Amino acid sequence: MPSNKSVSDAPIIQFTNCRILREHKLQREDLWVRDGKILDPEKLFFDEKGYADCRLDCGGAIVAPGFIDVQINGGYGVDFSQPCEDVSAGVSLVAKKILEHGVTSFCPTLVTSPPAVYHQVLPQVNIHNGGPDGAGVLGFHLEGPFISSEKRGAHPERFLRTFQSGGTDDLMETYGSLDNVAMVTLAPELPHSQSVVSTLRQKGVTVSLGHSVANLSQAEDAVRHGASFITHLFNAMLPFHHRDPGIVGLLTSDQIPAGRTVFYGMIADGIHTNPAALRIAHRAHPSGLVLVTDAIMAMGLPPGRHTLGQQVVQIQGLHAYVAGTKTLSGSIATMDMCVRHFKQAAGCSVEDALEAAALHPARLLGISHRKGSLQYGADADLVLLDDGLRVRTTYISGEEVWRAEL
Repeated sequence: MPSNKSVSDAPIIQFTNCRILREHKLQREDLWVRDGKILDPEKLFFDEKGYADCRLDCGGAIVAPGFIDVQINGGYGVDFSQPCEDVSAGVSLVAKKILEHGVTSFCPTLVTSPPAVYHQVLPQVNIHNGGPDGAGVLGFHLEGPFISSEKRGAHPERFLRTFQSGGTDDLMETYGSLDNVAMVTLAPELPHSQSVVSTLRQKGVTVSLGHSVANLSQAEDAVRHGASFITHLFNAMLPFHHRDPGIVGLLTSDQIPAGRTVFYGMIADGIHTNPAALRIAHRAHPSGLVLVTDAIMAMGLPPGRHTLGQQVVQIQGLHAYVAGTKTLSGSIATMDMCVRHFKQAAGCSVEDALEAAALHPARLLGISHRKGSLQYGADADLVLLDDGLRVRTTYISGEEVWRAEL
C-alpha cells in the first residue's frame, strides 16, 4: 500500500468506536485527523490510498466539536478586567484550566472599565490558536462601557460612556485599538449607536446588544446596521411585554434581513434564567441559542469575596452578587455544566445542547468553516464525552490536551 508521505509527513489518526456529531446528528462513524484537520476518509482511501498510522479507541464516547465560550470574565482567581503587568499570564492560566471543561476556544471578556484599563489590557493578548498550553483566544469581548445606566447590572455607573457625534472617535478613545477585539456589547438606544454598529462591522467586529432599555424597533434597526448577537438574553434588558417585546422580540422578528441570523447568549447555570424562560427562547429560535458561562474570577474558587472589574463580588453558594446587594454579577458555572443543565432544563436533544456550545458560537463569529463542527477540513478541536455529557478528553488540532483521571 502506498505511503501517506506522498501527501504529508504528518501521521494520520483514526478515532474509532465513537459517535460523531455531524450534520446535527450523532453518527456511529470513525473520525480521521491529520495535520490538525479533519480528513475526508473517501479522499484518503481512494485518492491517496492512505491508511491510519494510529488508531484511538474512544470506548463508545461521544465526539463533539470543542466548546467555544464567547463570554467569560475570568476564573481561578484571574479577573480579565483587572490590569496588571502580565495580563497574558492570567489569560493563559484560565485558558489552561478550561480545557477540562471541553472549551477549546474563548473570548476573554472585559466588563465596563476606565479607558486606561482597555489601553493596558487589550494590547497584551493576541488572537491565537490553542494547544497543550490552553484553549485558543478568538479575541476580546468588550461588554461596555457604552451601555444603559438603568440596565447596567454589575457594571460600575461612573465608567459608563455615551457616543458623541459619529461615535467612532469614542471607540478609539475608550478602547485604544480594536486589533484584538472580536465582539462589543452596546445599548442600541444610545444616540449615534447605529453608525457605531456599522463601523464595528466594517472592522470585522461582531456587535451584540445588551445592558439596554431598547424597544423592539431600536433593536431591529441595530440588526439592520449589522448587530447579530444578544448578550445574556433576558438579563439586563427590558422584560418581555406583549405590546413591545423589546430586544427579546428579535427571536421571532419578521424584520431580520434575509440570510441573517440573530444569535443570543444564554447563561444556563440554573440561576440567571428560569427553565421555563430558557425553554421559551429555545423553542422560539433554537438555531440562535449560544451557551455562555459569563464566568467570573471566582469560577473554580471557594465561596467568599472576589472582584469583577471595578466591583467587589460576594459568592454565596452558586450565586455571584455585587457585594452588599442581590444584583447578579456573572456566574461561577463552567461550560460543561451549562451544557448539561441546558439539556435537562430545555428538554432538548444531546445534539442541540452540544451545538449550542460549539456550532452556534462559531457561526456567530463567522468561523464555522474551521471551528464548531466536525466537517471535513475543519480544525480537529474535539471533546470526548460520556452519555452524561461529562468531559473525558479534550483535543486541540488533533492533539490530546486534557484527560480526566479515571
